[in-house]
Amino acid sequence: MATNENLPPNVIRQLAKELKNLDESPPEGINVIVNDDDFTTIFADIEGPAGTPYENGVFRMKLLLSRDFPQSPPKGFFLTKIFHPNIATSGEICVNTLKKDWNPGLGLRHVLLVVRCLLIEPFPESALNEQAGKMLLENYEEYARHARLYTGIHALKPKNKSKTGAISESTTALNVDKSSSASSENTPSMPPAVSTSTSSRAFGTNLQDQNPTVSDPVVGAAAARKKDGPMASKAPLDKKKMDARKKSLKRL
Repeated sequence: MATNENLPPNVIRQLAKELKNLDESPPEGINVIVNDDDFTTIFADIEGPAGTPYENGVFRMKLLLSRDFPQSPPKGFFLTKIFHPNIATSGEICVNTLKKDWNPGLGLRHVLLVVRCLLIEPFPESALNEQAGKMLLENYEEYARHARLYTGIHALKPKNKSKTGAISESTTALNVDKSSSASSENTPSMPPAVSTSTSSRAFGTNLQDQNPTVSDPVVGAAAARKKDGPMASKAPLDKKKMDARKKSLKRL
């Protein structure tokens, strides 16, 4: 496995400085993944540029640095499958910056920007993927359709899970509770049911006394006594007086 020991100390210091700068100030659409233990393999995620068939895709690539870097250019490979004239089916990247146009002073930032620019403007004349290069020259719409298909299958950017559903459900439940409370406040409350016995006790009367029934002998008798009053007891007394007078007359 390649390690930092394969690179000269001055190159390691320069790479450490570049990688720190890329981490703190990344280029637009490029995220570098740093491994402090191995600077000879550098990974980066490249976002598909807007307005291209690679839009909404994220493509992982790597740069391999040889022992004589930066005198010789790094080798670039796409790890994510992509339909592109200048990227072979094996993932190898073909761009002049990594070949005849290489300059030891270019740096990693420049290399990564050139690779992303390939997604905006391919060069079909120097194609590694001949099918993609030919299609791009002859029928761009068909080429773009293939590129979008690859992007959708292999490089589609994961979408963040939205909480809108949960929030909506909570909001709905809250609204229901509020509407229920509002309706209960607006609706006049019915007075509690009062039992007959309770009402009677409250007014100090007994409903049975107010409405006596004939079928109850006790109540009937009481009612009769109330109705007749003192006249009912006077009749038996008059009868006794008459009997006494009759006895007196017989004696005479």
